[in-house]
Parts: sequence; structure tokens; C-alpha cells
Amino acid sequence: MAPLAPLSVVLQSAPTGASTSGTNASGGGSGTETTASEIVNPELGSVGKFLGDLGIPYAAAIGAAITFVVTFVALYVIGRAVVVPLVRRALNVRGLERNARRPLLRLTRIFVAFVAVAIAFGFAGYGSILTSLATIGAAATLAIGFALQDVLKNFVSGVFIYTDRPFRIGDWIEWNEGIYAGIVQDISFRVTRVRTFDNELLTVPNSQLTEGVIKNPTAYDTLRLSIGFGIGYEDDIEQAAEILIEEAERHEDILDDPAPVFHMSEEALADSYVGLTARIWIADPSRADFLGIRSEYIKNVKGRFDEEGIEIPFPQVDLSGGIDVGSQQSVPGRADD
Repeated sequence: MAPLAPLSVVLQSAPTGASTSGTNASGGGSGTETTASEIVNPELGSVGKFLGDLGIPYAAAIGAAITFVVTFVALYVIGRAVVVPLVRRALNVRGLERNARRPLLRLTRIFVAFVAVAIAFGFAGYGSILTSLATIGAAATLAIGFALQDVLKNFVSGVFIYTDRPFRIGDWIEWNEGIYAGIVQDISFRVTRVRTFDNELLTVPNSQLTEGVIKNPTAYDTLRLSIGFGIGYEDDIEQAAEILIEEAERHEDILDDPAPVFHMSEEALADSYVGLTARIWIADPSRADFLGIRSEYIKNVKGRFDEEGIEIPFPQVDLSGGIDVGSQQSVPGRADD
């Protein structure tokens, strides 16, 4: 019994005359028609040809499947063994934290699998199907892009947060001109979760954190605090400045280097007081350190001002001139008794 002939792609050529007339009538054409089997059936590869010579039915389809599986597995294993470690090393060089590296490595594995599938389709002889899938995928991507604009926007912003690292988990951040502030609890590709100082959880879309200005007071090892004071016009400015510096030097949590300094405030001569500003530095800043050290320093300075007789005035208005008080009858709306 003769072996079965291998399956192959069938190209039907129209007669020359018919092709010419068809071309003239339609204004174009290739002279050949691609049958549906060219899209459905794979091209006959070396594996399919070998199986066909052995007389195995459906040799082309089986050979294409074997070629696809072997190619995909080989490329995927190579990608996991080469590409993923290279990406991991690059992320380690940039100093990304473990929680930030994990999703990026997951995306890398997905990309490796996608490339392996695409190349395996080509090796298996499914070039026409791959082209059709690429066209459908492009249209689907466009439609999904319009439908999920905000999601994709937040996703891209999440990637920028991972790569640019404006903040990390545990950092104290402020955004939206200081309206919102808190400690970063979690960073994902779509949202960032922040715990406020009132112990509330804020789920913030990543796009809001990349489009505006983010303040991160804990980004560096030291933080400068500017604390304002007001003294009376009759008080000695030099004496008050010495107290500001001395109390800063006495506090164990205020750094000596950079040294504390004193300046006149921007509004030095206000209506009721003379404005002074002390600028001090603290190490390993956090929200608790910021508030605690600031409160202790203000309390100590206030105590010294009281001891030295330096007044911290409150806003007041002096009125001059006389005030005429009319009789009860002259007061509008006053009813007679």
C-alpha cells in the first residue's frame, strides 16, 4: 500500500484569460486565490515531511504541532535562563526593593512567553495565522486602550514610580500641595496605598502621584526644620537669637553639623511682633521625630523667653480717639420702655 501523500497548501490558479479579464474588470489582483486551507493548514515543514514519508496521517498538522511545542519550550527555557536573570541583575543594580522587583520580573516572564509563542508559530508554519492574529490583536489593543484609558494611565504611572523611585514603602510623603500626607504602605502598578496620620487608608491612583509634585521629607538622612517665633518691639533681638541657638545646641536630637542658625523672618516687622526664625537639622527624620523634636524645642525656647523676660506678643489693635455713645432714644431699632 502506497504511503499517504503529505498535506500541503493548495493554490488554485485561474486560467490565464480569466485572470486577465478579472484583473481588467476589477482594476487589480494577484492572479491567484489563497484558499482557506492556507490559513488553517500549516506549511509542510521538515518534521511533517519526515512523518509523511513514514505514512502517518495528518503529517503536516502533527509535525507543525511538534515543531511549535519544541520551539516554544526551548525559547521559553532559554529566555527564563538568560533574559530574566539579566533583568533581575539590572533591577538590583538600580537598588529596587523586593516588592518593586517582583511585578517587573513577572512582566518580563510574560514578555518572554509571548515572544516564544510568536517565534514558535513562525517555525511551525503558521505564518498566515500569526499575521491574522497580529492584525486582530492590534485592533483589540486599540479598542481596549480607549476603553481602559485610566487603567493604562495608572499602570504606566506605576511603572514610572518603580523606576524613578520618588518614594518607597515606609516613607512619609505629601502631595496635592500638602492637602494629603501619610506613610506609604504599599505600591502596586495601579494604585499606591498611604496610611494617614489619623490612621486612615488612602488608595491613590498612581497617575495622581506622577502628574503632581510629591514632597518626601524622609528621602535623605537629614531634614531641616524652620521654626518661627515672635518677640515684642521692646525686646532685645540679639538676646533672643542667642536663646534660639543655645536651646538648639542643648537638644540631643538636634544636629551640631549642620549647625543651627538664626534669621529674621520674611515678615520681620509685623503689626504686633518682630519675627525670628530658627533653622535646625535632625537626623533620620520621620513624622514622629519631626513633631516631637519641634514641640520640645518650642517648649524649651518659650521657657527661656519667660525666664529672660522676653515677651511673645499676641495680635492686638490700639484704638485712638473718642467714641460718642447716644441715648437710648437715639439708638435705631430701640423700643421705648
